Amino acid sequence: MTVIVVSGTGTEIGKTVVTAAVATAALAAGRSVAVLKPAQTGVGPDEPGDAAEVVRLAGPAVTARELARYPEPLAPDTAARRSGLATLTPAGIAEAAARLAAEHDLVLVEGAGGLLVRFDEEGHTLADAARLMAAPVLVVAPAGLGTLNTTDLTAEALAARSVRALGVVVGSWPAAPDHGLPVQPRRPPQVRLPLLGAVPEGSGALEPAAFRAAAPGWLGAPLDGTWTAESFLAEWPA
Repeated sequence: MTVIVVSGTGTEIGKTVVTAAVATAALAAGRSVAVLKPAQTGVGPDEPGDAAEVVRLAGPAVTARELARYPEPLAPDTAARRSGLATLTPAGIAEAAARLAAEHDLVLVEGAGGLLVRFDEEGHTLADAARLMAAPVLVVAPAGLGTLNTTDLTAEALAARSVRALGVVVGSWPAAPDHGLPVQPRRPPQVRLPLLGAVPEGSGALEPAAFRAAAPGWLGAPLDGTWTAESFLAEWPA
């Protein structure tokens, strides 16, 4: 895979830290990595955004690109309209990803909020960009009540748009987990997503060197990691 789209079941669930972990594992596997943040919202002109945070955690070998920045922490289309700035299009996102893919082994495209957050007034979303790029989507899910429902809804939304779901990573696995998390081994096959990792809560606060040393152990083999769902499920049975 040259391009992976990183989306989620909602906002503030650990997408940026998961993106950094995937970038770290790919770098450790000897791959060149770029991260593309199409829409950065809620950050001022001189403040570091999510792409910069990925570079801080994963290391300066990561190439970071941002297409649009809107000052208010709102959905990209609303933030663009309120600020008088241009909106994004799926074609523009796909073109930017293609340019990065021509020079890198892996491009990670991190969305804003959930999968169907709108980029423009026509209702285009990250799912439209993923379909245009023929890129799989890695779903980041929180650890908590309701996660199975929102994870399955996201999977169904991807399937309805003929976009492949790569799998799901828990964005912030708690030290004392609850039940109702996306780890059950028996789910309807049409919406079941393979579990590809679990990032411990607080991982984004680690020192970069510690983050880079640990990150491959949070992710499964499809993401260049050493983590396995079997051992995880054995430790945390549903």
